Amino acid sequence: MENMVQSPYSDEQISVWLKGLLTIAWADGHFDPQEQELIAELTATELAPTSEIGSMKPISPEDLAAGLGEDLQIAENFMRTAVMVAIADGTYSNPEDDVLHQFCVALGLQPKILESLRLTLNYRPDSTIAGVAQTEETHLAPLQPLQEWLDHLDVQDPRLARFLCKMIPPQCPFERDVKLFGNKVVHIPPMCKLNPLYDQLVGLRFRALSYLADECKEDVSKYC
Repeated sequence: MENMVQSPYSDEQISVWLKGLLTIAWADGHFDPQEQELIAELTATELAPTSEIGSMKPISPEDLAAGLGEDLQIAENFMRTAVMVAIADGTYSNPEDDVLHQFCVALGLQPKILESLRLTLNYRPDSTIAGVAQTEETHLAPLQPLQEWLDHLDVQDPRLARFLCKMIPPQCPFERDVKLFGNKVVHIPPMCKLNPLYDQLVGLRFRALSYLADECKEDVSKYC
């Protein structure tokens, strides 16, 4: 049964908003079967029920800006969710950074906030600089403005809330070894250790779940 919660965003805004987030999700070139299933579901239920997944294409910065309109608060809220999607898998890549920068400029926002996010491109928990161990606190102190900026996002649309609940993992994944022909190729640490903005992701997911449960009266057990 469709809830009657009034969204502050129009159908067109939510459509281009979700297409923008999908463009970020596709930016790094990784598109596994689980992601394909998610995109197909979102296309069928949230974007265009009559569309096929093959017809879904990344949205251009110009089309995104035209669809969202000139409200800078809406633009900022979109960029907050876009950053969250970019870091949801535990890493922030150069292709994601390029798309975010283009979106930021097209929306008339200052891309300065992305400068601190770029610190995560080369972040390693046990890294050293000039022989001096870099603790998480000293290395990531410049991220504090970004963390506070992300924490100001309020979820006010059920379609957006569902998207975030699906895109952000429900828990910190276990660390694991990737093996090829029985030999370890790479060790992947827990996302909570790799992702310096993990707390912001957890907070956003919780707000999205709370919004769906409290405001929309939806059963959120499927997201847990």
